[in-house]
Amino acid sequence: MLIIDKQRCTGCGVCIERCPFNALTVVENMAQVDEAVCTLCGACAKQGVCPYEAITLIREKRGKDATPLEAYKNVWVFAEQRKGVIQSVVYELLGKARELAAARGQEVWAILLGHNIGHKAHELIARGADKVIVMEHESLEHFEDGTYSNAIARLCEKYKPEIVLCGATTIGRALIPRVAVQLRTGLTADCTGLHIDGEKGLLVQTRPAFGGNIMARILCPNHRPQMATVRHKVFAEAVADSRRVGEVIKEPFDTRDHFGMSRVVDVVEILEDTVNLTEANIIVSGGRGMKGPENFQLLHDLAKALGGAVGASRAAVDEGWIPYSHQVGQTGKTVNPKVYIACGISGQIQHLVGMQSSDIIVAINKDPEAPMMKIATIGLCGDLFEIVPELIKQLK
Repeated sequence: MLIIDKQRCTGCGVCIERCPFNALTVVENMAQVDEAVCTLCGACAKQGVCPYEAITLIREKRGKDATPLEAYKNVWVFAEQRKGVIQSVVYELLGKARELAAARGQEVWAILLGHNIGHKAHELIARGADKVIVMEHESLEHFEDGTYSNAIARLCEKYKPEIVLCGATTIGRALIPRVAVQLRTGLTADCTGLHIDGEKGLLVQTRPAFGGNIMARILCPNHRPQMATVRHKVFAEAVADSRRVGEVIKEPFDTRDHFGMSRVVDVVEILEDTVNLTEANIIVSGGRGMKGPENFQLLHDLAKALGGAVGASRAAVDEGWIPYSHQVGQTGKTVNPKVYIACGISGQIQHLVGMQSSDIIVAINKDPEAPMMKIATIGLCGDLFEIVPELIKQLK
């Protein structure tokens, strides 16, 4: 909690200059904190910042009756499923979870929620889970963030996992923050790296920060579980081994966890004329160099000829040339195709974060000094409106 002493504060504004999140303002000669923005980083409360010592940061301490940190065990993975199909990001998380669990001498658990979904537990065991908690109920047939978060929070309180991992998908981003709040613990979103600190035994969570200009290493030393979401295609999938054996734990659904303020009436999927972007082996992406929405038809034609998907940079999406669902980058999707063809994309760090792990990168750009050309496996320096039609012609 950030406390501002009204008797001492003069509204000098020094604290505002020190706040990296613009959470402080001066109103009628008095500093005010926006609690919705403030992260309690403590920059404004450090000794010597406020000349009048008017700002105090009080961090919540664990009570005497709190569960000891050493009582928390095992690495959990939320097994996201849609219409009974386990999402591939879950297999990526299980692979990483095995590494983390081995470093801690613990087990990998998966939590699977849904309706008539229990038969899928063996798939999770084959991919690395030692135990699978299955909770089935008609209220869990369609994802609803309130109901799911209540159920998962209750499971965490019962079994006390040390680490909880979830995919940074639309479902994961709606679900896990709620669980973290209910458990009063920390959460690091969109991680690109996870490992165990050998000295302290803590989960080190790495993610891009400040527009991708730095890589932040985040720890959660005082609260459990340690929670993180991970983008799709960041880690390699765990290899399936049908010989693996594990335990299935069936947990009943507590009707008190049902979130009655909303109800899922229907789920409508967006139909794409190509394969799913995050699953594609070949992606053709366009940026500001496409010059307009009508020119993206060229990329659709090239993607169709290659059996790939169409992506885009944030600049193209912000211009309204193509829907957000095609955006690749820090604020879009992370992809890991075998071939990534960047057409008219300069290659700012925010975009590179989402595709730089591609096996082969082909850049088509007029500017030979563009960042994308420098990281490309193959760089084609020229007019994309001449090069792309010729590629389509040759492929046909």
